[in-house]
Amino acid sequence: MSTAALKAVIFDMDGVLIDSEPTWQIAEHTVLTELGLNVSMEDMALTTGLRIDQVVAFWYSRSPWDNYDNQQTAQAIVERVVSHITTHGEPMTGVIKALQACQERGLRVGLATSSSSDIINAVLNRLQIAEYFHAIKSAEHLAYGKPHPEVYLSCAQALNIDPIYCLAIEDSFNGLVSARAANMQTIAIPEAKDAALSKWAIAHHRLDNLAELAEFLAKHS
Repeated sequence: MSTAALKAVIFDMDGVLIDSEPTWQIAEHTVLTELGLNVSMEDMALTTGLRIDQVVAFWYSRSPWDNYDNQQTAQAIVERVVSHITTHGEPMTGVIKALQACQERGLRVGLATSSSSDIINAVLNRLQIAEYFHAIKSAEHLAYGKPHPEVYLSCAQALNIDPIYCLAIEDSFNGLVSARAANMQTIAIPEAKDAALSKWAIAHHRLDNLAELAEFLAKHS
């Protein structure tokens, strides 16, 4: 499908709009090691893009710990992430330019994230970008998180746009699987150190950063 048919662009949040993936990994690693798990920072990449309760459940299934409380552990991680974003959060390259490009072309703009409302609010306030979004959807209270397509389908429905006319922008493999399953066009913006991995082939398009989105939309329209 040509992007000439596009009616909406739906952004993932963590790692796409804000440089928060390292923050998530540090917070998860800190809390998990405090619980006694023998995990490395590199291991944290295994759950990138998953909802936080899924992250906690994933690690508990691998290395069970005493007094398991998924919600309590998840909240401990989220609180660390919110604190860091509120004081130190930085936008990814080209965020404002990309959002303005969508606005100038009359495209509807959505947000589809695995993160909770606390994280969403912290990001939107820190980056001051809430005004650009016509629909914001979190997988927090949905039956399924990414890689299930539910959050993307929910966002498309809120935008009142058929998913086939939506372009999803993701930095994680789980997110791409979610968007592809929702029958959307996809752009992958992988982290530089992982950019050469073959798994990104499932994306329809690749960009180095969001600063390239305006040119992409112009070229494909």
